[in-house]
Amino acid sequence: MTAPPTVTIVRTGVANTASVAAAFARLSVPTEITDDVGRIGRAARLVLPGVGSFEAGMERLAGAGLIDALRERVESERPTLAICLGMQLLCASSEESRGVEGLGVIDAALTRFTGAPTIPQIGWNEIVPDPGAATLARGYAYFANSFRLTECPAGWVAAWSEYAGAFVGALERGPILACQFHPELSGRFGLDLLGRWLAAARSGSGVAS
Repeated sequence: MTAPPTVTIVRTGVANTASVAAAFARLSVPTEITDDVGRIGRAARLVLPGVGSFEAGMERLAGAGLIDALRERVESERPTLAICLGMQLLCASSEESRGVEGLGVIDAALTRFTGAPTIPQIGWNEIVPDPGAATLARGYAYFANSFRLTECPAGWVAAWSEYAGAFVGALERGPILACQFHPELSGRFGLDLLGRWLAAARSGSGVAS
């Protein structure tokens, strides 16, 4: 029986990569953690995790020379999963770090929650996908975020959540999945989502062997 391809996790310096690796281990999928631009460019399946500030995340990616490789992956729809801050870094900008450019492969700007009972939002929240979602499903996921998207960018399919109004809980486009929540901390729902992303990655274009 052929072993499943390794999932490559980007070492960002602003993420708990151990929990992401542990989630894939529960699915019997091997992982590697790297900030080597060549390995990231060639990866069959790539995860961009992140926690912390938008500015710190972009500084780390720039310092490791990863910006062009990550943009190219997403623009060419090679299997990529972005988690929490990782999803935000795909965006053009964030109110959190004015003047700092994101990767810009999601043509949208993040804004801070307003009118929320507490900020950041921390805990479980329901996500509801729009029609046409292939990987996303309805269920409850674990969030920890102060900033959010309020509109679905063109070319993407969204799943929505509610916290002081509707916001984007996740986006998908082919084998690209961007989650504002943490699938690796979302129990069975999160593991099932990771499994569907792996299946989409197997059938997606540009998957390395």
